[in-house]
Amino acid sequence: MVDIGRLHINDKVMHFCAYLALSFLPVIGFRDRRRGIVAGLSMFLLGVLMEAGQHFSPGRAVELGDVLANGAGVSCGALLGLPIRACIAIL
Repeated sequence: MVDIGRLHINDKVMHFCAYLALSFLPVIGFRDRRRGIVAGLSMFLLGVLMEAGQHFSPGRAVELGDVLANGAGVSCGALLGLPIRACIAIL
């Protein structure tokens, strides 16, 4: 695992946080609940494809840990977005 920059944040934490945001925003932002959930969960596919693309990029390596961190972030973002979406709908 690699630390990023001077903040010494593990790259798996960065993957988790990025994909949490990428899945959270469509879940709360789409008017149609189902489309929001599908768009949010599709971010996992984006993460898998981007990780696979690193195979063709010099100096980069494909890591299963990154894919797992992406998936965990997507899952948590979608699950966090659903109750927040319900709260926003009440307002």
